[in-house]
Amino acid sequence: MKGSSRFEGYNLGHFQKDLVAGVVVGIVAIPLAMAFAIASGVRPEYGLYTSIIAGIMVSLFGGSKYQIAGPTGAFVPVLLGVVMQYGYEKLLIAGFLAGIMIFLLGVFKLGRFIKFIPRPVTIGFTAGIAVIIFSGQIANFFGLSNLKKEEVFLLNMKEILVNFNTVNIYSVLVASISLTLVILTPKYLPKIPGALLGLIVSTLVASLFFPGQVATIGSAYGAIPNELPHFQFPHITGGLVIELLPAALVIAMLGGIESLLSAVVADGMTNSKHNSNKELMGQGLTNMITPLFGGIPATGAIARTATNIKNGAVSPISGVIHGLVVLLVLVSLAPYASAIPLASMAPILMFVAWNMSERKEFSHILKAKTMDSVVLLVTFVLTVVIDLTTGVGIGLLLAILSFVKLMSGTLKLSKVLPDPADKLVKPEMVQQGSSCPQINIYTIEGPLFFGTIERLQEEIEEIMRSKPKVLLLRMSNVSFIDTSGEALLTDIVKQFKFHNLQVLISGIQQEPKEMLRKTGFIELVGEEQFFSSTGDAINKALSKLDENRCKGCKQFSFAECTALSQQVQKPALLKQSRKREIGLT
Repeated sequence: MKGSSRFEGYNLGHFQKDLVAGVVVGIVAIPLAMAFAIASGVRPEYGLYTSIIAGIMVSLFGGSKYQIAGPTGAFVPVLLGVVMQYGYEKLLIAGFLAGIMIFLLGVFKLGRFIKFIPRPVTIGFTAGIAVIIFSGQIANFFGLSNLKKEEVFLLNMKEILVNFNTVNIYSVLVASISLTLVILTPKYLPKIPGALLGLIVSTLVASLFFPGQVATIGSAYGAIPNELPHFQFPHITGGLVIELLPAALVIAMLGGIESLLSAVVADGMTNSKHNSNKELMGQGLTNMITPLFGGIPATGAIARTATNIKNGAVSPISGVIHGLVVLLVLVSLAPYASAIPLASMAPILMFVAWNMSERKEFSHILKAKTMDSVVLLVTFVLTVVIDLTTGVGIGLLLAILSFVKLMSGTLKLSKVLPDPADKLVKPEMVQQGSSCPQINIYTIEGPLFFGTIERLQEEIEEIMRSKPKVLLLRMSNVSFIDTSGEALLTDIVKQFKFHNLQVLISGIQQEPKEMLRKTGFIELVGEEQFFSSTGDAINKALSKLDENRCKGCKQFSFAECTALSQQVQKPALLKQSRKREIGLT
């Protein structure tokens, strides 16, 4: 999709729709931006800065017409961990480095590969993130005090249990009002953002009826400045890059996945098509610029993007307007935000966590009771108990091992034996599984890669002991060959050449053959040893038979071997031999 096509045929009517959508999604974004910033361990205004800059830049430079970008729940545990370990200043550097990585993913057109992360891994870490976000707001919901903030989930849960006797009844009341409105507003007042209404009403209740009894943004973080952020380029050294590289990689991975998932959701809702590589470049550029103004890492926000579409957005202009609305609120209403209770924001994040938990999909995969279920559980548990990097890393490793194990069973190798229905075949030959000792012919079906070559290797060792004059490999149903498969074939050919024996190959598909050409395998074997049909290969094999050796053969005479070999040139018998794994081919 070309960038200019996003505004093709744009008119005043479209602008009016974008204006309405932009205003609505801007209002929705304000409480979420502050809540995600606080949950990430930074000041609330940094979330607002992020919504302003990311909202405008991704809309202008991204690859989706409807994408709304800003701080999201997926980043919360990662950013909180970085802040606790390195501090806010280094978080900005990690975000900047992540932006470079995401941008390069787009430049090198790797957008489509991010989508190949296995579903159980994605669901596992998303559900894990939801648990971390939800549990992280329990203390604010109940107004607990004296808690020591820990990086590890289990230690945080221990702190909550130990200090649960410090429950603030006023915080519980404020949080309950906010939660009730967040849940019920979409049902009874669908045009009003539930998060905003819950925030305003619960804040008013706390301010009017029991002022000073609950912790607020002002008491925890000080006043929110009503001014634009200042530009400041971070001091980056080689040592800092190495130190923050793991965190930057996780941020980049999450940012890329989340933004493309959001763009895919937008495509499904609007029957449109986003440009994944351009989207990554836009997201990367945004995450390089946002930290320069104090903003935290941003990505495509699925819920806000859906809100944008549902309210009639027709172009990226709505995303720009959304950013300007947040800017206007920051400049004009920032002092009032200091009075917002932390207990008012806790239910908003809990509700976000509930919605992003993928509970239905989680249950669906779990019920399947397959290796995917194991991958899902391991990713989920490790994400919650240890960290996201460990959860995703181990989850991906398990998924890869599971895939290799599954694919290793798809390679079929069959030695084709004489057809017992043929009059030239003696019954004892069928019972003994005999075939012509001078020509061994095998059918290989399936992918030939590092996970499947073991079986072929074992069979080749058996073949080498009998030393047939010709080995014919029927490979028309080999779908894929990697360098491990090519290395095994090369080893076979070299062994046969050493003993002055020949390897013929028939029916190989164009893609595997091209791979073998690039590695030099075809040059090693000889182009003349490849045949499009088994029949042509058999004729070549027959020309190599040693008639004198046939005289001493107790299984077949030369005439019998020739006749039996020529059977396979009939298409019907070829089909039968593949199906029954019998018949000389």
